[in-house]
Amino acid sequence: MPDAKPFSPAHYLRGIEAAAQALQPYLNPTPLVLSPSLSRSWNAEVWLKLENRQPTGSFKVRGALNSLLNGPAGEQVITASSGNHGAALAWAAGQLGRSCQVWVPESVSPGKAAAIRNLGAELRIFGQDGLDTEMAARREAQTRKIPYISPYNNFEVICGQATMAMELIRQLPAPDLVFIAVGGGGLIGGSATYLRSLANPPAIVGCSPQNSAVMDASVAAGKILNMASLPTLSDGTAGGVEEDSLTFDLCRTGVDEWLQVEETQIAAWIVEMIDRERLLVEGAAAVALAAADRVKDRLEGKKVVVVICGGNLDSKTLSRIFCQK
Repeated sequence: MPDAKPFSPAHYLRGIEAAAQALQPYLNPTPLVLSPSLSRSWNAEVWLKLENRQPTGSFKVRGALNSLLNGPAGEQVITASSGNHGAALAWAAGQLGRSCQVWVPESVSPGKAAAIRNLGAELRIFGQDGLDTEMAARREAQTRKIPYISPYNNFEVICGQATMAMELIRQLPAPDLVFIAVGGGGLIGGSATYLRSLANPPAIVGCSPQNSAVMDASVAAGKILNMASLPTLSDGTAGGVEEDSLTFDLCRTGVDEWLQVEETQIAAWIVEMIDRERLLVEGAAAVALAAADRVKDRLEGKKVVVVICGGNLDSKTLSRIFCQK
């Protein structure tokens, strides 16, 4: 149930350029910082793209805001989210004087649910898997004839997320590798499209939790799979992928390598970043860090970027991680 037919790379590039212009009055560039500690550990030049510094604590605000600025008109919109996109759309709607209803799965982080409510959105809780939640939200939108904004399967959302990559290249013109966590594929799909248009594109590495690696498995199978996801600390990438999602082909053609990490590695890197960098990262960001660490022997002498896609980690989850350490 895609939002639009597939587009050409040139069409995406035009959309990304337009998104960068549209977002400029609302969002500041996020920092790209060198990590001396990780650089020493991996014998590389390691940079962290701090998307956790966005107004809602994750990169999702880029796509959510772009979808409202360039998407369907109307006072209200509906979306489904594991948390970050919902908060981002609620924030964006507030900026533009609109309202939104956000559907979340039962496994939603309490902190992310609270953030969505605090930003003024109506919260609906439904479904065990994120894909079930998305389908229910779409049915509600169709019944009420209200625009539905997918967290990833939407052209304007994908282009908005990809402005991260455009910004990154302005800050660091020639990285060798970029590690990005993958859920529905909006961030990595759009970013890969932009990065592959460069004269010397970096290698793009998709990073997934073993407990919910739906896009990874789908690309390997050559089709979007309907597969169950297990609980994961990487709630921002958890759940299934919509049938015929625009992001599938972007990931299939744009991602150079796929890596999966275990839950213990995700937890370890959440703690590691607090100890090393005094930086709070959520599970999805820790997935990208753990994946890079898995292949650190291949990073020697390289310019490496790890996208810290979000920092929305609630205190209960953090306490549980430290208790299990």
